[in-house]
Amino acid sequence: MMEITLEQQWQLVCKKISVQFDQELDLQGILFLIGVQELGKGYKNFSKDEKVELMHVAICKLLESFSYYEFAGRDEQGWPHWNLNEKLPPLKPMQQEILVKEAIIEYFSKENKFEI
Repeated sequence: MMEITLEQQWQLVCKKISVQFDQELDLQGILFLIGVQELGKGYKNFSKDEKVELMHVAICKLLESFSYYEFAGRDEQGWPHWNLNEKLPPLKPMQQEILVKEAIIEYFSKENKFEI
């Protein structure tokens, strides 16, 4: 079996999610969806601040698999929180994007959202 590259896996994730939501989604859109999923309250009209928080929720959840964060629990409003285990190494923007894409691919594979 031929191994597919990270970029091919990423394109597959984008395509499957875009088909599921009937619109093209980029990295930011997928992070938003993961944040909404992890919040667990379904979709609603979120304020600008809530959208920023949802992106943070997604990043923490994704980087938890690399042991950078550890789930700490939920607050009174049900929002998830994480503790920082290990400071992220200094990364250039492209390196950050690759790390996040790898984590998203793992998230959808691990969460049995679909097979990559």
